[in-house]
Amino acid sequence: MKKKVVLTGMRTTGVLHLGHYLGALKQWIDIQNSGEYTCYFLLADIQALTTHADKPELLTKSIKEVLLDWISVGLDPSLDNVHFVQQSQIPARYELSMQLGMVAKYGEVMRNPTLKDEMSRQQDASMGFIYYPVDQIADIHMVDPMIGEGSELLVPVGDDQLSHLELAREVVRRFNYLYGELFTECKALVGKIGRLIGTNGDAKMSKSIGNTINLTDSDEVINRAIDRMPIDPARSVHGGNSVPGTPDKAVAIIYHRAINSNLNEVNEIENLYRNAQIGDRDIKERLKGVVREFLEPIRQRRAEYKNVDLTKILLEGNEAASLSCSKLVAEVRKRMHLILP
Repeated sequence: MKKKVVLTGMRTTGVLHLGHYLGALKQWIDIQNSGEYTCYFLLADIQALTTHADKPELLTKSIKEVLLDWISVGLDPSLDNVHFVQQSQIPARYELSMQLGMVAKYGEVMRNPTLKDEMSRQQDASMGFIYYPVDQIADIHMVDPMIGEGSELLVPVGDDQLSHLELAREVVRRFNYLYGELFTECKALVGKIGRLIGTNGDAKMSKSIGNTINLTDSDEVINRAIDRMPIDPARSVHGGNSVPGTPDKAVAIIYHRAINSNLNEVNEIENLYRNAQIGDRDIKERLKGVVREFLEPIRQRRAEYKNVDLTKILLEGNEAASLSCSKLVAEVRKRMHLILP
């Protein structure tokens, strides 16, 4: 029997933004609706402590906010193939993390480019932060369907997370070699967009930088962010709207490409921009309307679910993940001879 499983998630450090939706959530919804996979969507509250250990009270609030954001965009925990899982509430996952840590090598973990980049911005990183690439392998494989004909473990990620999945594959290959075939190697699924640049033109949206449009932002907040979006520098330096512009250098046009469902309008805006026949303000004003249209159904669903029992949803998902992980960990113990003599 084929076992096709998806595991993906987010750290619970606050409300979500358009970058989360376009780079991850949209893809998750498509996978969920396909009905081909059992989907586990992980609220990574332990890993949130790697950067927010001094603000633990933020976690409970953030779990609720992220859950509501997930539901509002169309993830549906009432479906039989969908489970929302709170990372900290799966006891066997902690054990699996330690077991896999005994197989992972220090050098390969520290060479991880994402970890190295993030470490460069940490003044005094905790051991939990340094260990998180290994801990993330436990997240992925706690719902491992285990090797069998047709088994598949899919992990939808942004392109900046591919190095983590390669580490996961290296570690489980080593385990399978040392202790016998057990784990299914995970496969990455990267969305078409991958990431959305920040409203200030930076390479990535980031809550810490404040260059986001959040799914819960008011129209007033969104309009201010759009008004501040950088234009093609050639236009700002050499005479404004009378100068031909390069669409790839205009943040508002990049957002039109990502969000505006009217492809003819997007193409028209780009052509007019190249020929100095449209002003940046006009492009931004239209973008404000596009974002409002995009967010309206999300806002409506969020309001509908605001009084739903979210704890009940999590208990169901946690139970499903715990059953899977406990079964796997019991087998890992046997393979690693972690049993009574």
